[in-house]
Amino acid sequence: MSKKSNQDIRQFRAIGHKLKPVVTVAGNGLTDNVVSEVERALEQHELIKIKLAVGGKEAKTAVTEELCDRTGAEVVQSIGNVILVLRRTAQPDPRLSNLLRVI
Repeated sequence: MSKKSNQDIRQFRAIGHKLKPVVTVAGNGLTDNVVSEVERALEQHELIKIKLAVGGKEAKTAVTEELCDRTGAEVVQSIGNVILVLRRTAQPDPRLSNLLRVI
């Protein structure tokens, strides 16, 4: 992914502050169903929150890295059990994209 400026990151975090988690990764970890749901959410919304209920800090870091590798997304922010991830879409839907609805 391309390098984001500090201003871009601040803007993404401001948008993400109002969002609710759309996917929860729990005890079963990153199943194919969870990954496909994250893919769908990223395709529609571009910027999403994901709740991680997977254990300690190391487990959260491992799940976050694997999720980003499998979806092509990048982490914008990580606070506690919640991560904010971004993956731009070539043809965003203005009614669904969290980036376009706010701007």
